[in-house]
Amino acid sequence: MTEPRPLRVALLGCGVVGTQVAKTLLYDQEDLSARVGAPLEIAGIAVRNVDAPRDIAIPRDLLTEDAEALVDQADVVVELMGGLEPARSLLLRAIDGGAAVVTANKALLADDGPSLYEAADAAGVDIHGEAAVAGAIPIVRPLRESLAGDDITRVLGIVNGTTNYVLDQMSSHGLELDVAVKQAQELGYAEADPTADVEGYDAAAKAAILASLAFHTRVRMKDVACEGISGVTAEDVEWADRTGYCVKLLAIAERTSEGVSARVHPALVPKDHPLANVRGAFNAVFVEADAAGPLMFYGQGAGGRPTSSAVLGDIVSAGRHRVLGGKGPQESTYAALPVLPQDAAVTRYQVRLEVADRPGGLAEVAGVLGDHGVSIETVSQTAATSGSATLVLTTHSAREASLAATVAAVDGLESVRRIMSVLRVEG
Repeated sequence: MTEPRPLRVALLGCGVVGTQVAKTLLYDQEDLSARVGAPLEIAGIAVRNVDAPRDIAIPRDLLTEDAEALVDQADVVVELMGGLEPARSLLLRAIDGGAAVVTANKALLADDGPSLYEAADAAGVDIHGEAAVAGAIPIVRPLRESLAGDDITRVLGIVNGTTNYVLDQMSSHGLELDVAVKQAQELGYAEADPTADVEGYDAAAKAAILASLAFHTRVRMKDVACEGISGVTAEDVEWADRTGYCVKLLAIAERTSEGVSARVHPALVPKDHPLANVRGAFNAVFVEADAAGPLMFYGQGAGGRPTSSAVLGDIVSAGRHRVLGGKGPQESTYAALPVLPQDAAVTRYQVRLEVADRPGGLAEVAGVLGDHGVSIETVSQTAATSGSATLVLTTHSAREASLAATVAAVDGLESVRRIMSVLRVEG
């Protein structure tokens, strides 16, 4: 029997994840090749500067600054550069040349995934992106393949390890946000500029990908309502604990009778919900499906070794198809459901108010809620100090638009001195 020819793998990028992928391909080549059914060899590694310092395990003769020439000679192109360009152009070039594509680029898939999927489908090649969401956690394949025969109704995800670590430290140690973020930076969980994490942009890209997969509908990042954790205080976290919740930054995708809703925001999660126990920099995705019921996928959501696990799994899958024929599942958009605006989402609010300590204050607030069709699930009031009391009320489920209008109306009441906090309740 003729030995299959080696498959040439081109790596675009040699950062933390790229370095780990390269090392595994170099030093675990025999096992990986056996799983693929043909030898795997690194065609080269495209970098911005071949002279930049890097891990000594990476042979210098594999490095090149000519990414286009490298792409042109590869069977599988692995994009770990990040950003929109030149990543998009290089992947389209790879697809046009007949190469399978593996990417961990959440921003690119969320912003322009459809054009990549269309090009790959027309060329008859694979495109894989397991590492684009939740690092090592296998969630893309389960949504796209394992649950393909089921109807998914909702996906709740803690998909950003940095913000989960920050909120966990605020809860465990009473830290203020800026202190917890600085600690995350010192430990390498947060970048020098933590904006993408803290403001929820990273999670929003992942929410778009999850919604697209779960509901067979194209959802782009611009469709995702996004609110980060920059407004969350240590006092908010303390009050959440008092009322039986913890604060998490959630990526939420759900299907309703009207369409698809995708959003990212801090939320109160009941302490008995599985997501409440996701600590530190870990990620978890909670899926609600019609037949399968509730499912949770949990694990490390970032880091070189964990994320490389997902990338290498995609390389093996793409390689098998090159050897045995066929290709993996492509984009599924048959449902084409409307993507709803944020104010159409259904959620619950917990509102913390400073109110004047006088008779009838609670009745006045309750009357405003009733006027807006919003009912109260629970309410508590602390002892008065300096003529003021703290009123904490949790609503039943209602449309976001009604809840927001209700809060605005409550803020105008004479008995309400200030709105101290408004957090959604999920899970």
